Amino acid sequence: MAIQSKNFALYILMFNMFIAMAGVGLIIPIMPEFLGTFGVAGQALGLLIAIFSFAQFIFSPFSGNLSDRYGRKRIIVIGLIIYGFSQLAFSLSTELWMLYISRFFSGFGAAFIIPPTMAFVADITTMENRGRGMGLLGASMSLGFMIGPGLGGFLSTISLHFPFYVATGASMFAALISMLFLPNPKPVLQGASTSENIFQQMSRSTKTPYFVMLIVMFVFSFGLANFQSTISLYVDHKYGYTPSQIAVIITVGGFVGVIIQTFVIDRLFKRFGEMRVILINLVVAAIAMLGILFVNTFWMILFVATIFSTATSLLRPAVNTLVSKLAGKEQGYAAGMMNAYMSLGNMIGPATAGFIFDINMNSPYIVGTFILLLCFSLASYWAKGHKELLQSSRTS
Repeated sequence: MAIQSKNFALYILMFNMFIAMAGVGLIIPIMPEFLGTFGVAGQALGLLIAIFSFAQFIFSPFSGNLSDRYGRKRIIVIGLIIYGFSQLAFSLSTELWMLYISRFFSGFGAAFIIPPTMAFVADITTMENRGRGMGLLGASMSLGFMIGPGLGGFLSTISLHFPFYVATGASMFAALISMLFLPNPKPVLQGASTSENIFQQMSRSTKTPYFVMLIVMFVFSFGLANFQSTISLYVDHKYGYTPSQIAVIITVGGFVGVIIQTFVIDRLFKRFGEMRVILINLVVAAIAMLGILFVNTFWMILFVATIFSTATSLLRPAVNTLVSKLAGKEQGYAAGMMNAYMSLGNMIGPATAGFIFDINMNSPYIVGTFILLLCFSLASYWAKGHKELLQSSRTS
């Protein structure tokens, strides 16, 4: 595939990821009012979030494997179509159980978009510029999730259902663009079996050279979900912050993350290597998570929250890039497993954080700090025993 064609493919993949994440963020500001029409509130919202992540956990390894055997393009297009129709089904639901089913299919669609897209980026980048590709993909995800809520709030002034219609149309447009213009490289594992179930694939992941990095993905996703799901409650309960102040705290960190993923991350990888970036930012994220308990002004809370968001913005592309370098021909499988472990963290994190927050509002940050530092110790120990493997990943 020529360089220009590879760049064009990368831009389409970034657009697809932006659409998927914008669709997730789009419905955030309208969910309380939308669920209110069904006579439900917080518990239903928590379950809807968990169902989305559960579907991703179940189907991500499956979709990654399929993309290795039947090609990335086909799976991505299928995912975009399923995701689009699920948004439409959500808006047209008249019973609560319909919302749960449609949200499950949203997670199903996302699982068919994200791992094949990550694997596609690995296919069209060299070892040397893979960090840049993963960084740009991460930036498009962050940008979509950051813009989505604001766009959803604006569109909801037209109609409470209108944001869902826009999300459906955007997904279908992305599917059409991908169908017409996305290149279709040959599958990397033609004719191989796809009979493994989720449990067999999870078991096989423990034998891969990058298993510890999957644990890192789970832990930092757990910590990120832990922080994001409680920070609004924390500053509301402790300081009485308004929704606009909370939005600033969340949005500024996301914006800084987009800048770093777009312009800085590749240079960091080339200078220090992905492993060192992972280790440093696990510590930075842990310090910031604990630090939120020791600041009490808006600007200092904003500063610490932004440091945490910046660290996590560096962690995901670093882990993705390193795993992809160690995965060989099974890029789809590796990407699927990364998304599965991430989804597992996204499921367990908010549930755990919410439970211990009700006991003591400081607890999620203390527990999160301890887990991140434990993960740092594990990753550091693994890195010391795999110096040659990590060196070869930098020089290949």
